Amino acid sequence: MSDLDLERLRVPLAAPSYPEGFRSGFTCFVGRPNVGKSTLMNALVGQKVAITSSRPQTTRRTVRGIVHRQDAQLIIVDTPGLHKPRTLLGERLDSLVRSTLVEVDVIGFCVPADEPIGRGDTYIARELAEQRETPVVALVTKTDTVGSDQVAEQLLAVSELGDWADIVPVSAASGERLDVATEVLCSYLPEGPPLYPGEDLTDEPEEMLIGELIREASLEGVRDELPHSIAVVVDEMEPREGSELIDIYASVYVERPSQKAIVIGGKGARLREVGARARAQIEALLGTRIFLDLRVRVAKDWQRDPKKLRKLGFDQQT
Repeated sequence: MSDLDLERLRVPLAAPSYPEGFRSGFTCFVGRPNVGKSTLMNALVGQKVAITSSRPQTTRRTVRGIVHRQDAQLIIVDTPGLHKPRTLLGERLDSLVRSTLVEVDVIGFCVPADEPIGRGDTYIARELAEQRETPVVALVTKTDTVGSDQVAEQLLAVSELGDWADIVPVSAASGERLDVATEVLCSYLPEGPPLYPGEDLTDEPEEMLIGELIREASLEGVRDELPHSIAVVVDEMEPREGSELIDIYASVYVERPSQKAIVIGGKGARLREVGARARAQIEALLGTRIFLDLRVRVAKDWQRDPKKLRKLGFDQQT
């Protein structure tokens, strides 16, 4: 199923039980890279369903997180940051964001409180002005990092960027006004039954989540040019016979042999650190102990090669 085919998900659950006036639907978070979109989604969902990093353009896929309320079910579609594409992968990510915008019920435009409005924000605001049929809520993120005066100044600056349905300051780190952000976004959803069971927090396959957790661990402490060159594929995952362990074999792909050496580190030290970080996150996700085997492989210039993009899971719709 396409990541973007949200209409196919708008099928009510069998024999639903929900109160009158219940709302359900989709929102997507957009913004330039590294403005806290994934962190905010995790905070609203209440569990980590998307990886985060200080590195720009960490998100490469649409990841859906599900917020359950007594009166609503909000499905958040986290998207890659809008940016000027420089590779085939970048072009596909940009196309992915634009396709998502026309399929959701409400858009969350994320602008950080701790940075001045820049050309990227202005560019995205112009793009969102074209979405005349979909309400846009401006979310001023990272409010815990600045004082109240600066938050107020940023709210004013954001209000001048466009004609927004609402503007909400919010902090994923402190939890401040998360409830308000959820309330506002839910108010723009159509009335209807829940689309996911109450225990679901995401619809991402486990193997995809595991691959992303490994990539997140791989991003820590690497050189600026390397993060965009890292991709992860889970090759095999199965319970070990006669044991509670789950064996996971995964490949970390880079574009050049020199990058492979960086990821592995001296005598394999850095790869062991990546494995230890990823293992802790994966065990928390699965609720059981795992054996994790990581291999670093070179796929030359994979970001620009259509065949290699497909092999690494980045098809036309990513």
